[in-house]
Amino acid sequence: MSSQNPENTEKISHAPSLFRNWLSLTGLVLSIGALFSFGLLFMLDAIAKFSNPYIGILTYFVVPSFLIAGIAVALFGAWRERRKRKQGNLAVPRLQIDLANARDRRMLLAFVVGSMLFIMLSAVGSYNAFHVTESVEFCGETCHTVMKPELTLHDLGPHARVACVECHVGPGASWFVRSKIAGSYQMYAVAFHKYPTPIPTPIKNLRPARETCEQCHWPKAFVGNLDRTFNYFQDDASNTPYSIRLLLKVGSGDPGSAPAGGIHWHILSGNTVEYIATDAARQKIPWVRLTDAQGVVTVFRAPRFTNDISQYTIRKMDCIDCHNRPSHRYVAPDFAVNAALAQRLIDPDMPWIKTNAVYVLTRHYDTDAAAREGIATALKASYPEDTRVLQAIAAVQKIYSDNFFPEMKADWRAYPDNIGHMIWPGCFRCHDALHKSEDNKRVIKADDCNNCHTILAQGAGAELRQMTPGGQTFNHTGGDYDLTCADCHTGGP
Repeated sequence: MSSQNPENTEKISHAPSLFRNWLSLTGLVLSIGALFSFGLLFMLDAIAKFSNPYIGILTYFVVPSFLIAGIAVALFGAWRERRKRKQGNLAVPRLQIDLANARDRRMLLAFVVGSMLFIMLSAVGSYNAFHVTESVEFCGETCHTVMKPELTLHDLGPHARVACVECHVGPGASWFVRSKIAGSYQMYAVAFHKYPTPIPTPIKNLRPARETCEQCHWPKAFVGNLDRTFNYFQDDASNTPYSIRLLLKVGSGDPGSAPAGGIHWHILSGNTVEYIATDAARQKIPWVRLTDAQGVVTVFRAPRFTNDISQYTIRKMDCIDCHNRPSHRYVAPDFAVNAALAQRLIDPDMPWIKTNAVYVLTRHYDTDAAAREGIATALKASYPEDTRVLQAIAAVQKIYSDNFFPEMKADWRAYPDNIGHMIWPGCFRCHDALHKSEDNKRVIKADDCNNCHTILAQGAGAELRQMTPGGQTFNHTGGDYDLTCADCHTGGP
C-alpha cells in the first residue's frame, strides 16, 4: 500500500476508516488468528475423551489475551491515525494498492504471506498445545516443577501409562469447570511460589472413585485370591531374613459369581459403609455406619465420641479410602531396603547393612545432591575395606532419589498409605475392637484378620516350603504384643 504524494493529496469530506493503517491491520490479523485458535481449541476440547483443565486455561485465558492484545493494537493504530489526521488538518492520504509500484507489491506480498503464516502457525500451535497439555510430562515438568515427587512416583508406579487428567479430572462438565478453576490457581501458585511444602494430597477435591477408577477397573472382575510373598530382613548383624507368604482374599464384585466376602466386601457386597473422619487426612475415624443388604442400619462409635454428627461430613466408603496412594506411593526406607536386599542389589551378607542403609536414608539432607554425597560418605566409612559397598551405595542412592525429595519436604512420612496396616493404621482405623454398636452387642473386630488374608507360610528357607492351606498364626519375631503394627513400625529405623 502507498500514499499519494503531498501534492496529490485532496481534501475529502468523508475520511477513510481510521483502521486503514499498517499497525491496525496487524492488530486485526492477530485478533483473527486468536479467534481461529479459540475455535480450534474449543472443538478439540469438546471432542476429547477427558476434559483437560490446561486446555481450558489455553482456550479461555491465554487465547483471549492474544485477542484482546490484537484489538488493543488495532485501536492504538486507529488512535495514532486519528492524531495524525488532526495534526494534518484533515489532509487525508488515500490508502491504495498500486500493483505497478514495486514497493507496494513487496509490502502486499509480505503482508499476505505473513498473515497466512501467522494463522497457520496459530492452528498448528493450538493443536500441538492441546496434546502437550494432555501429557504427563506437562503436568510433572513443564508447568508443575513442584510436582517432581509426584511425577517420579507416577513413572515408577502401576499407572505409569495413565495420563494425569484421566484420574485427576475424568469425564463430565461439572468436574471440567472445577478443574479449570483449580488449574488457574495452580498456575498462580507456581508462578509466585505460593504453594506449601510438601504439597498436600487433594483429598477434598478428588471425585468419587467409581467415576474415575472404574473407567478401567471393572468391579465384577474383582474375583478370587492373590498369592503374595513379603520379604523382610531384621535389624541385626546378620540381616536375618524373614518372609511371610499371604493369601490375600480379594473377594467378589459380582454376587452371582462368588460368595460376598474378602477385602472388597466393604464396597461390593451390597452393604453400604459410611464414616466420619475428624482429621483432613482421614486417619481418625470415630464413627461408622453399616447398612446391610436387608436395609438394617448399625452405627459404631469409638470410645468417648459423643459428638453431634451433624457438624461432620458423612462419607460413603469407596476404593480411595484404602487405595489412597494408587499412583504416587512413597516407599518407606525399611521396605525399600528390604526389597533391595531380597533382589541382592545390596548384599545381605554385609554385616549390619540393613540397619546402616535405613539410617543413612533417614538422615536430614537439604538437597538430593547432598543426600547422595552423604550416603556415599557414611557407607564408605562403615565398610572401608569392603568392595561390595560401592554397589550398596548405588542402590541406596537410587532408593533416596526415587522416594525422598528434600526440596519439597516430601517422603513417606508426609503421606499416609492406607493399604494394609504395617506403618500406618490403615485397616485399624476402624478394625481396632474399640468401635462398638450403640447397644454394645456388636464390635468392629481387630482379630478377624483371616477374613482378608491367610498366612500360608512364614519364616526362612525350609519353613517357607511348609505350606498350610488352612492358615497359620502369625509368629511375631521377638514376642507377641497387644499393640497394632503401626504402634512400633514407623518405616524408618
